[in-house]
Amino acid sequence: MKSREQEYKEIFIAEALEYFDALNRHISDLEKRPQDDQILAEIFRLLHNLKANAKAIGYLKISDVSHKLETAFSLIRNKELSFSDEVVTVLFEGIDLLGELIHNIDNENYGDPDPVLLRNLDIIVDNLSDSTIELAKVQRYNTSKNLSLSELVYIQIKKLDHLLNLVGELVIDRDRIVSISRELENDELKNVSSHLNRITEDLQYSIMDARLVSIGSLFNKFPRIVRDIATAENKTVDLTLAGHDIQIDRNILQIITDSLLHLVRNAITHGIEKPENRIKKNKPRQGNLSLIARNDRENVIIQLTDDGKGIDLLQVRKAIVDRHMLPASTVEHLSDTEALSYLFEPGFSLAKEVTEFSGRGVGLDVVKNAVDSIGGRIRIESVKGKGTTFTLQLPTSIAVKGALLFEVDKIFYAIPLIHTEQVVALEVDELHEVGGVLVADILGETITVVYLHELLNVNEQDMNLGDKTRLNGMVQNIIIVSYNNRKLGLIVDKLYRQQDIVVKPLSKPLDAVDLYGGVTLLGSGKVCLVLDVPAVTRYFVSRRQVLAGE
Repeated sequence: MKSREQEYKEIFIAEALEYFDALNRHISDLEKRPQDDQILAEIFRLLHNLKANAKAIGYLKISDVSHKLETAFSLIRNKELSFSDEVVTVLFEGIDLLGELIHNIDNENYGDPDPVLLRNLDIIVDNLSDSTIELAKVQRYNTSKNLSLSELVYIQIKKLDHLLNLVGELVIDRDRIVSISRELENDELKNVSSHLNRITEDLQYSIMDARLVSIGSLFNKFPRIVRDIATAENKTVDLTLAGHDIQIDRNILQIITDSLLHLVRNAITHGIEKPENRIKKNKPRQGNLSLIARNDRENVIIQLTDDGKGIDLLQVRKAIVDRHMLPASTVEHLSDTEALSYLFEPGFSLAKEVTEFSGRGVGLDVVKNAVDSIGGRIRIESVKGKGTTFTLQLPTSIAVKGALLFEVDKIFYAIPLIHTEQVVALEVDELHEVGGVLVADILGETITVVYLHELLNVNEQDMNLGDKTRLNGMVQNIIIVSYNNRKLGLIVDKLYRQQDIVVKPLSKPLDAVDLYGGVTLLGSGKVCLVLDVPAVTRYFVSRRQVLAGE
């Protein structure tokens, strides 16, 4: 796998060669139309960008020559230098030198740029009024050079989207062919299917890799944003960034951009205190904000942490009651994690004032919906007086997802692995009927447990999710899923395996059924419904509110 430095170098060379070709074209046009300001402006822009890019990546020779040429064209644009034949010759030679330097980046034997040519550039830049200094002749001709093209091409993201959709279809057919080859016991078909399997997998990961971008492309925008918001709020904030090189699907990064911006604004406006208040609390005058990305198996984790005032859980519990989401008697028994999950409910905001950046009724539910749309997860942790951490768990790709396959009432279902915490087996005696639902103590946590057969096949008016007598067998297979700081146990009939699946949207009228997030086709040819964990969790939150109200 290529290092980040190698990838950056290849991108720089590709762009630099494009600049070099464009400069040759524009300077030829300028020789014919020396008074054309648009051509001059474009040449100046290209040289300025090349100088900045070369300096940023450490190619100082290219940066130095670009700077000299940029200065020369700036003087021509300002009418301080005439575009004479001698000047044109030196500028052509300077651009040729740039091409040599770009083509010889990896050539250790290239040596230093031609000193005579550099002297000529210095003369036209620094000694304009001294006509006694003559330009030395340099015999440099471009006719004998070989032409070369860049090894990189730029592709529109919609073309990559289309390719990824095609690969998704291919993955489904591949699984089907692999399954058929096993059933027919044909050695030749097995060999072909095995080869198809390898090629499809390579193609899938190659296209997914082509869509990856560095998170740094987003992170690098935040220092200025944090500075501006902190200045407007009369606060001082130090931002720490880490994980610039972590890669993620470009579409996923695009979707979570606004969400991350919203969280950063909230952290500065509502989380971090003003300097005078921090000093009273024996905190440093300057607030600290960290934005860190890291890999976690097949996912990308982004953590935003501030050392502000934290979230007052008593205030959150009071707000839950005031907004009639749950009665006070129920709120008292909510765990801190469950109480914090209500911050993601629509319209739930603790902001007491409207600022330029926050407190306008656009709450964390917008962030949660964006994360849900790409199959991600968001978690919040907070300690009053010490600060708050938001953790976003995001898939690296949205086309192909890892899923856990299971069966309920002889129908296949799948749950995305990103929402799956663990799988346990419990005896019926370990399940308890509380408030119309089943609960179990799993690793020290009291978790609501749902019999999926009852949920998916019984009319709501006849549903009795707290009746243990409806369960089959003495031992129950339970998948623990997690969403929005809440955990839920799902009782299934049979557990199968983990598998990469391609999720397709349901057609009308089935798309109106909230519990399903889509459908996929298994290698056996059978249709497999994909459970929407957020929808299932929301259903039980609303059901709990109804039961609590009753």
